[in-house]
Amino acid sequence: MHYKFALIGFGNVARALARLLVRKQDLLKSKYDLAFSFTGISTGRHGFAVNPNGIDIQTALELVESGKDISSLNNSRLPMTDSSSVIKNSSADVMFENSPVNYETGQPAIDHVRAALNAGMHVSTANKGTVVHAYRELTALAKSKNKRFMFESTVLGGTPVFSTFREALPAADLISFKGIINATTNIILSRMEDGESFEAAVKYCQGVGIAETDPSGDVDGWDASIKVAALVAVLMDTPLKPQQVDRTGIRGITSEMIVKAKSEGKRYKLLASAERAGKTINARVAPELVEPASPLYGMMGSSTGLTFRTDVLPDYSIIVSEREGMLGGPVETAYGLFADFVNIVNKSDSHL
Repeated sequence: MHYKFALIGFGNVARALARLLVRKQDLLKSKYDLAFSFTGISTGRHGFAVNPNGIDIQTALELVESGKDISSLNNSRLPMTDSSSVIKNSSADVMFENSPVNYETGQPAIDHVRAALNAGMHVSTANKGTVVHAYRELTALAKSKNKRFMFESTVLGGTPVFSTFREALPAADLISFKGIINATTNIILSRMEDGESFEAAVKYCQGVGIAETDPSGDVDGWDASIKVAALVAVLMDTPLKPQQVDRTGIRGITSEMIVKAKSEGKRYKLLASAERAGKTINARVAPELVEPASPLYGMMGSSTGLTFRTDVLPDYSIIVSEREGMLGGPVETAYGLFADFVNIVNKSDSHL
């Protein structure tokens, strides 16, 4: 079966996804009898392109990565002027939504997902704003259209978190979770422990592409907070905005504090947690001192992980350990989108 893809957002993650799909195309064909083409691409700074017959994805990658516009690849009779026009005219079967996250409203990503579902497309997204601000609406809309709204990449990249509860832990009641869910701050704190300044550690993260030019989303705890809100919204079935998370970032952690903690055999970690207390969810993101007895103590560099407590099983942990050459970046996140697609075409009719 042949699937047409629309890519809304063509940054690091979407480009990594395109390369992963191309690399896996023979496997997809042999194992699942799947073929694909890219029929729509929307970028933030390099234009828009639609071609129902298929866009040359390698050319698109080369154009964007050399700072050029992709409008020359547009083969539609109509001019493409924004993401909405790409969604409307791409004739895609699956839309991958990877526009920048809006912590406050989730827009315009929510509108993109809504438009794609209404146009009869399945949707996979790494955009946490869509889950935090419109999970119930978009899930209901997808179900009404007999389509899927998938979002495995929104927390811990491509590591299966939501699908674990959906498929392996059905009807488990999540009581609490706690862990490290922002790799960038963990790298910064680890490098500070090795003697680097906060500024130098941030610059390193920016240099390897895992922190933005404006690192506030990571270091001020916003990224972790919106991930907490996404986990709560889906796994605890309770709407929660990132603004409702008790949030403290790592800017206040000085080198002197790191040295003192190290001398006491402890280390700082930016921990994210949520716990159900009756009908209330207490959610928090803050740096905490961790002792050697904690499983979080040894999670250095880009390592991330969560421990979940449910009503039916002892504490269940998902740990993503740092590996050489892999820093919790675009490739891992792209795999979550790829996995969403494979799960979509397997026609599973289960819904969280």
